[in-house]
Amino acid sequence: MLSFFRVNSTLQVISLLALLVLIRIPFLLSAPPLLIPELNWMLVGEQMRNGNLLYRDIWDSISPLSALVYWLIDLAFGRSQLVYHAAGTAVAALQVFYFNWVMNVRDIYPDRNWIPGLIYALFLNMSFDCGTLSPVLLSTSFLLLAFGTLVKQMDRRGATDEVFEIGFYISLAALFYLPSALFILWALMALLLYTGASFRQHSLLIFGFAFPILLTVLYYYLADSLDDFNRNLLASVFRVRQYDLTDFQTLLASMFLPFAMGTLGLLSLFRQTTRYVNFQQRCQQIMMIWALTAMVSVALMPFLAPMLFISFIPALAFFASYYFQGIRREWMAELIFLGVFVFTLLILYQGTLALVPNLEVGRLSSLQVKTSPIDQHIRQQKILVIGEDLSAYRNNQAATPYLNWDLAKYDLRNLDSYESVISVYDHFRKDPPNYIIDKESVIKKLFQRAPGLAASYEKTALDGVYRRKADIISN
Repeated sequence: MLSFFRVNSTLQVISLLALLVLIRIPFLLSAPPLLIPELNWMLVGEQMRNGNLLYRDIWDSISPLSALVYWLIDLAFGRSQLVYHAAGTAVAALQVFYFNWVMNVRDIYPDRNWIPGLIYALFLNMSFDCGTLSPVLLSTSFLLLAFGTLVKQMDRRGATDEVFEIGFYISLAALFYLPSALFILWALMALLLYTGASFRQHSLLIFGFAFPILLTVLYYYLADSLDDFNRNLLASVFRVRQYDLTDFQTLLASMFLPFAMGTLGLLSLFRQTTRYVNFQQRCQQIMMIWALTAMVSVALMPFLAPMLFISFIPALAFFASYYFQGIRREWMAELIFLGVFVFTLLILYQGTLALVPNLEVGRLSSLQVKTSPIDQHIRQQKILVIGEDLSAYRNNQAATPYLNWDLAKYDLRNLDSYESVISVYDHFRKDPPNYIIDKESVIKKLFQRAPGLAASYEKTALDGVYRRKADIISN
């Protein structure tokens, strides 16, 4: 397979994109397990389509441009997991093509070929959750554009005013996935160490980064929701933690080979320094800084799953390409790559098709939307789930802004505060749920603090489930 992609021609481009689609066909035809983050994104898009403003009327930590994409998907297709995976595959194909195109057009490797794109496409399939249209996948697209512009600057004798674009792309990436804002440090260090950028050009980079973010802040200021924006997005990067969703076995199994191949590629560079020209060595160094920046971003992840590590893939594919192209015996390179390819697909299809029924590796079980007795009794209703498990929303609509439990705690865990009780009461009055599913045991205290709400609901036979009284619903 490697020998076929060592040639730089149109046939290889078409074959690479076809290979990416073929790998994903099994879970494009039969939907993989629905994940809690996917359901969360669908709920945000649905709420926005109903006229609710993100952060003010929807308490969630999703970044605004990702929410905009999910709103457009809901507007056109409604809740459709297939659309999420089809769109994710389209974005992945664009990333693969652009990544390899930059490598070839800038002569970052000694030889022009499509091996970097092949490895990038393979690493994008390290787990089935990487196939969906996640905020990290969308964000990485703009980080790649920033990388392409930065490399173009390094290929010249001095930096130009195009550095504004680098900051602009990183800002858009941050507005898709907030921890990507750290990559502005990567860009600053790269310009400082490897280009002749002036103070003015560094200022342009910062301005390009700040411009889209300031426009977003202005929008929420004019909507009188700046405090909501700050609490539910900016501060949430330090507050929202859902580590109970983490499947460490799958995380380690799916990421072991990409990280191992990337590390081996990086180590191989230290033995072949004389083979590369100065420009290529600088590109290697800025990719090392990229990898370090991505490692810092791990501390800001709300939970740990393979799809949140997509921002590592450009660096891992970059260095792994050096490893495979540096093996002198082609048959050995082919054999090693075949082993990596087969193992990666086994993890991928174990997650989607459960090839070994009782084996949990690859399944991301803690991240999946689970069935419960509530599904049999409550369907097509406006509900409020108090807790981290959003599974009950699968067949229902969300009511009140309290979508994300880590953010909802700001009100629902602070019921000794008069302001919080008034806030909860107002949200219930504006968008009352027909059912409340209380998994955190806060409703009793809420009803004590707000008797008006207590009079509107009655307890059901289901544990922790409250129903809005029929006479109130009919009115």
